[in-house]
Amino acid sequence: MTLGLLHTSAVHVPVFDGLRDADHPGLELRHHVAEELLARARREGPDAVAPAVRAALAQAARDGAAAVLCTCSTIGGVAERAGADLGLPVVRVDRPMAAAAVAAGDRVVVLAAVASTVGPTSALVEEEARRAGRDVTVRAELVDQVWARFEAGDAEGYARGVARAVREVRDADVIVLAQASMAGAAALVPEVRVPVLSSPRPGLAAAAALAAG
Repeated sequence: MTLGLLHTSAVHVPVFDGLRDADHPGLELRHHVAEELLARARREGPDAVAPAVRAALAQAARDGAAAVLCTCSTIGGVAERAGADLGLPVVRVDRPMAAAAVAAGDRVVVLAAVASTVGPTSALVEEEARRAGRDVTVRAELVDQVWARFEAGDAEGYARGVARAVREVRDADVIVLAQASMAGAAALVPEVRVPVLSSPRPGLAAAAALAAG
């Protein structure tokens, strides 16, 4: 069983390797890191990277991937569409999380650390709400002041900054951490009384199931 992963940061490689070791022994992961995709998508919009995403997915298929997990929320929708065109199963890492959020409550707060993720993730939650026949209110909040920590390689500082933002959320039934990189913050807020959802573990599980056929 071989699963391709399309990342826009190398920091995700050990995270998903660790989840594979814990939850999916025997699953082979083939990582493709293309940091320039997020940089360009932030400047020009996600659709600007569609040809490059399609090329990366086609390469993953040639390398033997039965399915691909796109771990970047900003370009996840682009990857799904490109995968459909190629006949390659593609999971955007945040889709299972969005479905879980819709099931958890009617007031969903999306926290994002980069502006380019706000629209795609909010739209995804709304899409999953329509699919489930749920009337859900989605509110997005940008935590962009912490992104510099991530870019500097300060994972702990980044997680603490995201955790502070989580604690400040009010009037929510569920909080969604829009980017896979934000997942570490969930463990830092045990006092928060509503679910705080992150995407890596459910995203990998969904993609592994697809790869298994």
